[in-house]
Amino acid sequence: MTAVTPGLGWPAPRHEPDEPDIPAAPSGLGWPEPHPAEPALGVPDAPAPPPAPEPPAQPPDEPEETVTPTTVAHVGADSGRAYRQSLVRDAMANVSAVSRETAPPPPAPVEVPRETPKVNLSLPDDDLAAFFAEDTPIARAAASAVRASRTQPFPKPTHPRLLTVANQKGGVGKTTSAVNLAAALALRGLEVLVIDLDPQGNASTALGIEHTEGSRSIYDVLVGDRTLESVVHQTPLPGLYCAPATVDLAGAEIELVSVVARELRLKRAIAAYDREFDYVFVDCPPSLGLLTVNALVAAQEIVIPIQCEFYALEGLGQLLRNVDLVRSHLNEDLWVSTILLTMYDSRTRLADQVATEVRSHFGDLVLDAAIPRSVRISEAPGYGQTVLTYDPTSRGAQAYLEAAREIADRGARMENR
Repeated sequence: MTAVTPGLGWPAPRHEPDEPDIPAAPSGLGWPEPHPAEPALGVPDAPAPPPAPEPPAQPPDEPEETVTPTTVAHVGADSGRAYRQSLVRDAMANVSAVSRETAPPPPAPVEVPRETPKVNLSLPDDDLAAFFAEDTPIARAAASAVRASRTQPFPKPTHPRLLTVANQKGGVGKTTSAVNLAAALALRGLEVLVIDLDPQGNASTALGIEHTEGSRSIYDVLVGDRTLESVVHQTPLPGLYCAPATVDLAGAEIELVSVVARELRLKRAIAAYDREFDYVFVDCPPSLGLLTVNALVAAQEIVIPIQCEFYALEGLGQLLRNVDLVRSHLNEDLWVSTILLTMYDSRTRLADQVATEVRSHFGDLVLDAAIPRSVRISEAPGYGQTVLTYDPTSRGAQAYLEAAREIADRGARMENR
């Protein structure tokens, strides 16, 4: 505080002994500014501003969380992700709303047929050309193959040819080869009979013949007193007939044990059939039992299908030894006339090696035509057809057609000697 001089009313400067005066420095020279002068006594002070209202009472603050850079990064990423997801949901909702209003109704499902379009081999050339209307190299080649298969006849044998299709190994294509070779010959106007000696009855299925348990079959001929003529059925393919097999045939070998001349039952049944066929194919089971012996005794020729794998060669030697035994004691006219390579896959070296080995060992007995692996060949029995009628333009159908032609030509050459 400052002392007031009586009578003047002016405050006199008062120097505190502890605080020396600090001279005021001119502005801009960097000296500190002087302290503001205190108001003189006797001069009314300016009214003091009203006190500021006190802020409302706040609830006690919660303890703050310790925020680290990692926490901030996670929070920022989560919030950004949630924001983007909300934008996507909004956009999808808008698109769905618009599509429900503007999109046309979905088209009805189109049913794709499983069956391959069939070629009617009896069509004239003009209709056949219309069937292959697409002018592509494949279509032209297919049309040419069908015309060739239809216009070039097979030689007709002077006497019936009886061929047994046998191989003790299963899965080499015996049944497939028997029915498709028979169908190829029947398509050329020849009369063909297929005798199914396999209890599985796959040849009967492929030819569309019913062979349920208890129905008339080749079992009744071998074990019973029925004639072969009474069990033969006409197939949907003109000129092709079938004597079906049922599961009853599985017990025929046991039932024939005590029968006199049991190996000759099939041969005598065929000889008693008044009707003569150009070709008779006997489809054997995958074994060397009594059913196969009956087929070997009844036949003149053997067709051996060989799968183009080394396993198929293992049982071939035993089959040939059995053929020699049958020739020596029961059927001196029996001989191996044909070896057919099946399931040939030209993409593998194994198939080429097996084919080369078989051809080098058996020579001219091996047909030039090799049956390739083909989906069409496997599909055809599911429709009760051979591949020749199911898809005549397929590679498998053309291969069997060529194999049948070779068999017919070889028979004609043998007769001319």
